[in-house]
Amino acid sequence: MFRTMRPLSVGMAVLAFSLVFGIGPAGMRAHAQGAAGPNDAQIQTDVQKALDKKEYKDVHATVQNGNVTLQGTVDIYSARQEAEKRVHHVKKVQQIDNRIEVAGPTVEDSMLGAKLAQRVATDRVGYDTTTFNAITVSVQNGVVTLGGSAYGPPDKDSAISLVGNTPGVKGIVDKINVDPLSPMDDRLRIDLRAAIYGAQQLQRYALDPAKPIRITVVNGQVTLSGVVDSKSDSDVAAIRANGVPGVFKVINNLQVAGGSGSSSSGR
Repeated sequence: MFRTMRPLSVGMAVLAFSLVFGIGPAGMRAHAQGAAGPNDAQIQTDVQKALDKKEYKDVHATVQNGNVTLQGTVDIYSARQEAEKRVHHVKKVQQIDNRIEVAGPTVEDSMLGAKLAQRVATDRVGYDTTTFNAITVSVQNGVVTLGGSAYGPPDKDSAISLVGNTPGVKGIVDKINVDPLSPMDDRLRIDLRAAIYGAQQLQRYALDPAKPIRITVVNGQVTLSGVVDSKSDSDVAAIRANGVPGVFKVINNLQVAGGSGSSSSGR
């Protein structure tokens, strides 16, 4: 005679499922939670606290399995980057997808580029490294590309911060090379500056911090850049640089106002 089987209770059904598929109680709970991770609610609260400032009033975040997506708008580019940094410090955040857009004003590329070039050229005046920074600026559709070279990380970081805090900048592409640490190159920089500005006809370039003759040194190779008034000034600067002991090559990228000029020479 066959027995009539009673239906399994919910608890027994869960136990049977876990035994068949090898999923324990914790796994069953995770499965039941689906896409939402166990810490998402707390992360959401902590992220909101981290972004509780007026500059992020139009930014909102969503959290899924510890991954945070930031969306909305800010007025300047630096706020976009700062928002991401703040969220990075929130506990148990796994990854950040930063989709924040920079609203702010729209500035014509040529005007923005000229303004930024002037500001970057005079950045960190008084730190005795201005002459040794040769950072370039180009702008396309509000996105600023920074290139060239910086004497050290503080000079690079300062230029990026300056650009990021300028209204009209929609993005930054960082292509700045930082010169490697070298006591020998540091000695050459000092000697080169003294030699170049020691020439009477070149002394005037030291008076305007926005228009110095830029001196880059990497492993004894010297690159001169900037704008001078005449080819004679360019030639004298290169000759003076070549005369400094320890220099094995000089690349003269000095541009003549209203024209151009570029040459290289070595010992």
